[in-house]
Amino acid sequence: MTEHNIKAIKALLSAPKHIVIVPHKNPDGDAMGSTLGLYHYLAKHNHNATVIAPNDYPEFLKWLPGHEHVVIHESDREKAEQLIIQADVIFTLDFNALHRSGAMEMPLENAMATKIMIDHHQQPDGYAHYMYSDVTMSSTCEMVYNFINMLHDTAHIDSTVATCLYTGILTDTGSFRFPSTTSTTHLIAANLIDKGADHSEIYNAIYDTNSFERLQLLGVALKNLKILPEYRTAYITLSQEELNAANFRKGDTEGFVNYGLSIKNIIFAAIFIEHKQEGIIKISFRSKGDFSANEFSRDNFGGGGHTNAAGGKSDLGLNETVEKFISILPSYKHNLTL
Repeated sequence: MTEHNIKAIKALLSAPKHIVIVPHKNPDGDAMGSTLGLYHYLAKHNHNATVIAPNDYPEFLKWLPGHEHVVIHESDREKAEQLIIQADVIFTLDFNALHRSGAMEMPLENAMATKIMIDHHQQPDGYAHYMYSDVTMSSTCEMVYNFINMLHDTAHIDSTVATCLYTGILTDTGSFRFPSTTSTTHLIAANLIDKGADHSEIYNAIYDTNSFERLQLLGVALKNLKILPEYRTAYITLSQEELNAANFRKGDTEGFVNYGLSIKNIIFAAIFIEHKQEGIIKISFRSKGDFSANEFSRDNFGGGGHTNAAGGKSDLGLNETVEKFISILPSYKHNLTL
């Protein structure tokens, strides 16, 4: 983000404004951590800020400070869209194409507010007046920290802001193990701990609160795990019936795809999850090294994300989607077996 843009944003935020902050549909730890972190920061400057999530988010994030004030568009559309109409400024965080906000796409597109994008995904659309886009960043939470630093205002990062931002950094770096984690990421995390983020409590809240049903579902997922050694690829399937039998709740499959990627000699993994209500198969891809999960997803399953982590979807049935996936792999054999 240029110095000129920073000055313009600083002037824009110099007096209290009506501000809406939006994460992507099916928000994860980075999406909710960044939006709530920015929400608390803006509230300290007397802005009337509201986080509007397109739909509900996992139970394991509902301890985050301020989560009780989040408006869910899916269940309170009238209130959410009125707030969007009234907004002077709209921040879109952790996504860079308005269709990633689901049913909020048109209200956001039609909004007269000044739009500010903060995001680290590849190939951003040009809908925002001000864009802070950097695909090298570990997380949008790291970028929100940088954004506040660009405003020369990290003194206003208190324990509440720090807790939210640390959460997103922790989750989007895979507990600091993904390649996008840099020495700067660690320095920012250390600074957030100094400002009051309790790293141990945050980790426990996210990763050590499994339900019995989630662990049962993990057992089913691991039973369904298949490997294709000739393509150094692994995949998992979960049918709607298997989800129902485990009393599936949003977020229960978080991280399951990584079990496939953890297998020796595997560099590409996928999980296919049936969602009959939406009529689609939701897909998560993970990769190691230079093999681009993002390009694979964009080219074949209408998705995208990062080089080593991406999402996609299919309108085919579960079995047909897996068959399509397997049929595509020979075209990538050279890159998968380098």
